[in-house]
Amino acid sequence: MTTFHAGDVEFGGDRLAIIAGPCLAESRDLCFEVAEGVKALCAKYGFGYVFKASFDKANRTSVNTTRGAGMEAGLAILSEIKDRLGLPVTTDVHLPDQAAPVADVCDILQVPAFLCRQSDLLEACAQTGRPVNVKKGQFLAPWDAKNIVDKLQSFDAKGVMLTERGTSFGYNALVVDMPGLEVMRSFGVPVCFDATHSAQRPGGQGASSGGNRDSIPALTRAAVAVGVDALFLEIHPNPAQALSDSATQWPLDRAEELFEQIARIRTATR
Repeated sequence: MTTFHAGDVEFGGDRLAIIAGPCLAESRDLCFEVAEGVKALCAKYGFGYVFKASFDKANRTSVNTTRGAGMEAGLAILSEIKDRLGLPVTTDVHLPDQAAPVADVCDILQVPAFLCRQSDLLEACAQTGRPVNVKKGQFLAPWDAKNIVDKLQSFDAKGVMLTERGTSFGYNALVVDMPGLEVMRSFGVPVCFDATHSAQRPGGQGASSGGNRDSIPALTRAAVAVGVDALFLEIHPNPAQALSDSATQWPLDRAEELFEQIARIRTATR
């Protein structure tokens, strides 16, 4: 297993890493509230923690949905969280010319699922020298993700991780192939499970995505039992009022009950 570090958080090592934060960097106060709360829980349960929030949600169902404050404002929030809370941070990169400025702030660059095969984007991310976390497209089989790893390694990426976020299953539905997590780990790179996006129903509400928040704990428990290196969770103090992914963000005040389950399963399986 090839490991890498984001700040003091190791991916692919003995300790489970958590990537978590609100879907969108809606405000400085929101991001700090989530970052401080999750940081305390990760310290309590022994998880590594990387804060995540997006400055732009470029892949939106409708033209009328919120995209975000933009790169400059979003990176300013991430930079402040990194400096004040001592946390590594990550965010999405949608275009090759975003890679370098994002890498000036972020410890990991994240490539969204629908862009996972974009060679120019992968190369630009790899050339920054930052680790690259690619979400496996909903249209790919687990074994097809080997091509993503091969591309990034050919571009001399200084760390590669694959994230499972569900596979398209008919219309407006996703299904998670749990054995596929082991297939992707066989490529010699860390594997992350995106529990909140895997609970989505893409386009399920017509002009926005729906989902089943209640399925998140079961999906998370299963992935931890299989054996993943990291978990990705979108967490919000008031998911119903979130500006994006309101159906599947996990409530901040319920984060501890989920983290306790994760810790117990992680201990039992190891």
